[in-house]
Amino acid sequence: MTTNDAPSLDSAQLLEIFKALGNPVRLQILQWLRDPDGNFWPEQAIVDQNEIGVCVSHIQAKSGLAQSTVSAYMSTLEHAGLVRSTRVGKWTHYKRDEDRIARLVDVLGHAL
Repeated sequence: MTTNDAPSLDSAQLLEIFKALGNPVRLQILQWLRDPDGNFWPEQAIVDQNEIGVCVSHIQAKSGLAQSTVSAYMSTLEHAGLVRSTRVGKWTHYKRDEDRIARLVDVLGHAL
């Protein structure tokens, strides 16, 4: 189904990813995370947003949603394997999992 060096995703994993992407706000957040410095405030970041990720509080501020809603959305994206989280002090930062996203694109390209 995929190239020899990229393991395939099973049906359950694909469904989890599609469910995560089925929410327009979660999809928008994933798109924002593609270019952290262009979509968030690098001068306010306490870490390198491209290396470590974007602070959940910055995602919350940009989205205008409650912090608990954003945390739930990010948990869904992380469970689907589309983002990874890193704790820095009391803050959680999120970064896209580009390897997993590339694998998804590869699987879809061969399956559909």
